[in-house]
Amino acid sequence: MLKKKYNVSVEAALEVIGGKWKCVILCHLMRGKKRTSELKKLMPAITQKMLIQQLRELEEDEVINRIVYQQVPPKVEYELSEYGHSLEAILNSLCAWGEQHIIRVYGDKESMLEESILNK
Repeated sequence: MLKKKYNVSVEAALEVIGGKWKCVILCHLMRGKKRTSELKKLMPAITQKMLIQQLRELEEDEVINRIVYQQVPPKVEYELSEYGHSLEAILNSLCAWGEQHIIRVYGDKESMLEESILNK
């Protein structure tokens, strides 16, 4: 692996979990294993190409595991790796802050969040 230099350690963290979709994917995987199609249904605004790209990057950074079942038709699931579980406190804090932000800006988190997210 190529050594990189960072000016501040948060750069290293954002390199792994930064961007629009990675934290969303990780939050869904905190609730258990998911197939690609399940993740796509949970995130309808993401393209299939972007979802696959983000999953590959998270797998490359050893934050998630890709589990391939040898069956027909093929079955692939994703789960947080042991290393990925170390992000749970950070992700929970981001979710809590996001809820407070929604309430502060919009006054009503239920009207801003998808029903499927609230009930999981």
